Amino acid sequence: MARLVKSFLQSMLKLVNLVMGMVGVTIILYGLWMMRVWQRDMQGSSSDSFEPPHFPWFIWASIITGISFCVITSIGHIAADTVNGHCLSCYMVILVSLLLLETALAADIFLNSDWEKDLPEDPTGRFDDFKDFVNSNIEMFQWIGLLIVLAQGISILLAMVLRTTERGQASNYDSDDDYTTAGNPLLNRPVQPLPYVANDAWTVGHDNVISYSQPYFTA
Repeated sequence: MARLVKSFLQSMLKLVNLVMGMVGVTIILYGLWMMRVWQRDMQGSSSDSFEPPHFPWFIWASIITGISFCVITSIGHIAADTVNGHCLSCYMVILVSLLLLETALAADIFLNSDWEKDLPEDPTGRFDDFKDFVNSNIEMFQWIGLLIVLAQGISILLAMVLRTTERGQASNYDSDDDYTTAGNPLLNRPVQPLPYVANDAWTVGHDNVISYSQPYFTA
């Protein structure tokens, strides 16, 4: 029964953790698409120059964010597959830090009306296009954000339960080993023979036989 529960928790953690991986892959593809469009625009505007284009911060931020989500997903998959205490702890710390960062960013956006001034200028204009797209589909993005936060919270909870279950099994194994070690001397204690008692009895009996049979030989 314990193995079935453990296998179920591992499968659930992998499934919930896959949500962040899908979001990460989507962000990476969007960043690569913006990179391709920016490179094409730069080559078209300066056809005589062969200098490599310098990609703006928004493109790099999108790609790095997607890669970070994919790395976290990989760590979570490894932690769920191996059920290693150190991997699960590292995974939980990363997710908690990510949730705190997301909470801080959301609070800054909702509470600070001039939050856009804190960001550097985006010469591509893709940031403004992305902001307009989010504003026009605000309900969909709210559900997506809620799904991501729920997936992260459930992943932390499942990782915590798996870590506790693994600790309980390890402590049970240790207690069983201690009991077996303590009981082994009693079970494997060699039985000492009683040579002197047996030899003395045999000697006494042998002497009696000789003493009783001695008159027959003397006759």
